[in-house]
Formats: sequence, C-alpha cells, structure tokens
Amino acid sequence: MTGRLIAVGDIHGCHAEFAEMLSQLELKADDRLVLLGDLVNRGPDSVKVLELARSTGAISLLGNHELRLLKFKRTGDRKYMKEHDLQTFDSLRPQDWAYLESMQLTYEEADLNTVFVHGGFLPNEPWQKQPSEVVTRVQVIDKDGRARKRADAPEAPSWADLWGGPPFVVYGHTPRAEVYKLKWSIGIDTACVLGGSLTAYILPERRILQVKARQRYFP
Repeated sequence: MTGRLIAVGDIHGCHAEFAEMLSQLELKADDRLVLLGDLVNRGPDSVKVLELARSTGAISLLGNHELRLLKFKRTGDRKYMKEHDLQTFDSLRPQDWAYLESMQLTYEEADLNTVFVHGGFLPNEPWQKQPSEVVTRVQVIDKDGRARKRADAPEAPSWADLWGGPPFVVYGHTPRAEVYKLKWSIGIDTACVLGGSLTAYILPERRILQVKARQRYFP
C-alpha cells in the first residue's frame, strides 16, 4: 500500500467542517479517502458535501440515510422518510443521485486486514455476506442475536463489543462524544451534526484528526 488510507466519519451535510478537514488533510495523489456513509441529511448543505466528495475522488460508502433516500426515490413510499429528509430529497440533482447509486457497502484493505463500513456487522456471520439493512443500520445486538438501533434496545451491547475480528473494522453511524476504539474496531462518528466533531482516522499510522463542529445543526 502506498499513500495514506483515510476514513472520515458521518458528515451529515456539514460542508464547512468537511472542507476544513480536507484542507488539513492536504490529500496527495496516492492517498485514498473513504467516507463512511451518511454524507447527507440533518446538516446545512448535503449537496455541497456531495460536490466536495466527488471533487476528491473519495470512495463513499452507503449509509442508512443514503439508503432511505434511494428507497423513497424507487418506491415513493413515505415510510422510508423523516421530515428533514425531504429537504435533501428535493435538493438532489441527477449527478447527486448517480453518486448515491454508486456507493458501495464496504471497502476492504486486505494488506491492513481492515474493512470499512457505515454501521457494522453481526458478529457471528461472514461480514462479506451481510445485507445492506444490517451493515448500514446495526448499532447493538439484542439477546436474540438481531441487529438493532441503540434507542430500541438500550440495554443491548454494541455490535463492536461482540466483534472478535479479524478483520479490524472502521465504522461510523453510532454517534459518540469520543472515538470508540477496541482491539478489533474503531467507531469514528463523533456527532459533528449534533455539535461534536468530524473525525478522520488515518492509516497506516493510526492517527486521529478532528475538526470541531461550528455549531449544533440538528436538535
């Protein structure tokens, strides 16, 4: 592997913080940037974030927010949407939809025994075979071994607490005040849109870079 491999957590429309992160990273030609999904919704300007992502040639992974928008576009079924999603939906242009459609579920760097994903994995199944509904949405594992949201099973353990690896997993989706580093995983959604920070994890040196949110954008 030449160059750096840089993962960035959930951006959620926070274009100013993303732009500041990119200026601090000073990307070189042989660097690879992996955006861990949820580029859109909640924050001030999803379209600007998508423009920045395209301009960097980033590898963008599918998050649950992109998945929701794509499902609504395909079906017209409002059950997939929350109120604030509609503003994003109405602002997206053909090139933005094409970008969302191109997002992949996971990205593997075999040389580093590392996989990047938006949400995470069920611990006892091959990660490569897990569906989008799981890998974009899992936060905790309930007593029946099912992937759940933290809010729906507050006593259940984080999937990462049960993940014994390999591979090492770099993920977003579960917002926390601090980076969540375990032996076989690191969670880097530090809640920028909620007034926290935008976090990057830089390999191979395993360095953390953070940009503080300018404000709380989402209640």
